Amino acid sequence: MTPPADSVLDFAGLDATPVSADPFPHLLLRNFVRPDRLADVVASLPPLGSRGSFPVESVRLGPPAAQLMREMQGTALRAAIAAKFGLDLSDAPVMVTLRGQTGERDGQIHCDSAAKRVTVLLYLNPASAAWARQEGCLRLLRGPNDLEDYVVEVPPVDGTLLVFPNGPTTWHGHRQFVGRRYTVQLNYMTTDAKAKYEMRRHRVSAIVKRLLPAA
Repeated sequence: MTPPADSVLDFAGLDATPVSADPFPHLLLRNFVRPDRLADVVASLPPLGSRGSFPVESVRLGPPAAQLMREMQGTALRAAIAAKFGLDLSDAPVMVTLRGQTGERDGQIHCDSAAKRVTVLLYLNPASAAWARQEGCLRLLRGPNDLEDYVVEVPPVDGTLLVFPNGPTTWHGHRQFVGRRYTVQLNYMTTDAKAKYEMRRHRVSAIVKRLLPAA
């Protein structure tokens, strides 16, 4: 599928980025959000003052951020990711959340839910001293026991994109960071009962959080 002519996202850069195999198949691309559009996108995000993931349907987005979310959920990105990893995602439901704050309990080593076929993370933060100290930088790990046993570390900055199909060995986590840390998480879901349950929870959460203040 052809992306829109005024796309916020760098689909040409995505097409040119290879999939890496170590420690598990993944794709990493810095500046997936075009640098000339990033500041406008970040400025139009809601000021999420509490931790947790907010369904994008539950928050008020300015026009640049709303365009970003449309493109993240669009057919061009779905087709590009499917081609990169040799997957059929044509019938995969999509779930998208926005996180604006990270707390003390976040970052523990885990694999994502088996209901999530593919995890797509997009980081929307400026460079900072905390990231330079490796706080809050997602690590792709060789195993479940040691946060220092990592192959790849991803500073959550500058519209960086990370994509990986989920599996029983896709261990990841990060050093503790407390504070503002904007992340868009998109998941292509399975169609089994567990995924349907998560999607129902997602819809209910969107309704509830739309009625509550985000800050």
